[in-house]
Amino acid sequence: MGKALQMITIGSLLALSCFWAACDGGGSADEPPSSTSTNPFLSPWATAYGLPDFDAVKMEDYRPAFAAGIAQQQLEIDTIASSTEAPTFENTLVAMENSGETLRRVSSVFYSLNGTMTNEAMQAVAKEMAPVLSAHRDAIKLNEPLFQRINTIYDNRDQLALDAVQLRLLTETHKSFVRSGALLPADKKETLKDLNQKLASLTLQFGQNVLEETNRFEMIITDEADLAGLPDGVIQAAAETATKRNAPEGSWAFTLHKPSLIPFLQYSEKRELRQRMFTGYAKVGDNDDTLDNKGILEEIANRRLQKAQLLGYESHAHYVLDDNMAKQPAKVYELLNRVWTPAIEMAGQEVQLMQEMIDQETSFKLEAWDWWYYAERVKKQQYDLDEEMLRPYFQLENVRSGMFEVAHRLFGLNFTELPDAPRYLDEVSVFLVTEKDGTEVAVLSLDYFPRESKRGGAWMSSFRKQTYVEGKRILPLIFNVGNFTRPSGDNPALLSVDEVGTMFHEFGHALRGMLSDVRYRSLSGTSVAQDFVELPSQVMENWAFEPEVLQLYAKHYQTGELIPASLVQKLEKSKHFNQGFATTEYLAASYLDMDWHTLENLEGITAKTFEKKSMQDIGLIDEIISRYRSPYFRHIFAGGYSAGYYSYLWAEVLDADAFQAFKESGDIFDAATAQSFRQNVLEKGGSEDPMGLYLKFRGKEPGPEALLQRRGLGS
Repeated sequence: MGKALQMITIGSLLALSCFWAACDGGGSADEPPSSTSTNPFLSPWATAYGLPDFDAVKMEDYRPAFAAGIAQQQLEIDTIASSTEAPTFENTLVAMENSGETLRRVSSVFYSLNGTMTNEAMQAVAKEMAPVLSAHRDAIKLNEPLFQRINTIYDNRDQLALDAVQLRLLTETHKSFVRSGALLPADKKETLKDLNQKLASLTLQFGQNVLEETNRFEMIITDEADLAGLPDGVIQAAAETATKRNAPEGSWAFTLHKPSLIPFLQYSEKRELRQRMFTGYAKVGDNDDTLDNKGILEEIANRRLQKAQLLGYESHAHYVLDDNMAKQPAKVYELLNRVWTPAIEMAGQEVQLMQEMIDQETSFKLEAWDWWYYAERVKKQQYDLDEEMLRPYFQLENVRSGMFEVAHRLFGLNFTELPDAPRYLDEVSVFLVTEKDGTEVAVLSLDYFPRESKRGGAWMSSFRKQTYVEGKRILPLIFNVGNFTRPSGDNPALLSVDEVGTMFHEFGHALRGMLSDVRYRSLSGTSVAQDFVELPSQVMENWAFEPEVLQLYAKHYQTGELIPASLVQKLEKSKHFNQGFATTEYLAASYLDMDWHTLENLEGITAKTFEKKSMQDIGLIDEIISRYRSPYFRHIFAGGYSAGYYSYLWAEVLDADAFQAFKESGDIFDAATAQSFRQNVLEKGGSEDPMGLYLKFRGKEPGPEALLQRRGLGS
């Protein structure tokens, strides 16, 4: 398909788009195909700040817009590749940077909405486009005349007087082409194209299966006695969910969405119901039915290995890490092993505490579905603290205001809500971000509540990345997505401790996207090494629960009273609580990821037996399962973290050390330290070597000591 695509003209692609508009899943048969002259994606948005005109977009617009965007970029690439002018940085590298504007416009909207408010029609388009876009990417990366121009410039780079950013763009582009197979012989290029197209479809199907099965599960309770132990807010939310799901009147519905699942596991006194909920979560993608992901993930792992070895690497992990800070799987395992030993030891101590509590009351062995419940009880016993004592002080709007105030004090940013700005749902809030002097920095959209059309988790992305056009900085259009506790009844959205931390985490990603100040789009924002991308997000979590910051936002939603100092002290004292569990379940997932992707031969490997052996090899205890089991591990089988889930720990080594710089200054809002972090990390994107950027900020390479100390795992 790759070769054929290179020969398709704009006219034939637009004709193909008219056929697609009537394809199954693309609207009803009597819908007229979207006219290319009226398609909203085919020209810049005539909206404030260039935000997408969501109201103008119809389902039938996507296919023809994708087709036109692909055709446009292919024509632009062909023009560059076939030029008779000698290759230069401007007529090749910069021209490539500027290509594909229409495709970027439609892709940014489509894939953003497919993640946040998908439906069957969108999923059908996504399935159709996965192999087509894969072929289009290969048509560019495997275009031999184009690569020869890039290679000529690269070979003569020392004579071209390029500045540091230009040289970075050249070297990263050249490396990207080589890693995409530009040096392969023709027959192997065809093999690579086939692998890429199949992988694009498989990873998409994996993610869709996880979403569908997560939404499919429900536990309906009709006996009020089965609600024993659950907080009033959780019960009320379950009643509202039951109504939405058309459950019997007077019943309560619990789902696998985190605002429903986690409180149930924490507070339900009904052990058999906790087991049912936990098992539903642990078995997503593993029920031997049409949504089963085991065969899919085995094929993904196998094709990734084939691709890596085709490109000259021992394994997929070797291929991925060669472009990361870690460089080699051995370095990743070294870090995981360094933290695993104290973590699993602490987890064993936590098991003992909970088992002692169980033995005092009854007689059964602690199981994985008991952990959340008894951990909460031990916390209450040891620290006189539980989640429900804190929620009233964590009203979403107040947490958001506190988060904005932290950004103001650190970086001088102001946030002004834009009530009339375009948004894809009414519950999305939009803010203009400015400097102290009023200079516009970015537009930030926030989509914080779960719904069945949204995939799980939390993330940051963009409708438009930061770049420069004719010397003018183009405002990035950034958005954060979460799945936080909704308002319920007369109560506003009251967040858990974990949700507060997640909000600050994703805001850290957003800050990198918003403050990016890089000349070229492909190097801006979060376009960085995979294991460097989590630094800003994780460092922002440090501010969330600092006593000084809690005083900014932690106000009781009914009385407006600031969180009492006694409660803050309890929160501070409990910060190491359950860290054995939290660290162990995360590390288990990181080992599982690395084990899958360091395989050099998958013959005879099955998902069920492989995962079991992987967990046995590290000595994972029965009371804890991996944070993500293979069949629903979206990060690595449907996202961008394959052979990279370790990066959260890698970044935590950096962020613990980075926050220490603020602590050492004596002020967590120290202006000089904040300015250095902004200039050397947040603004730079991928325009320089990541460790070089970190050294400019901190002056030294970090070690794991600060991380271990923060998690209470140090000696």
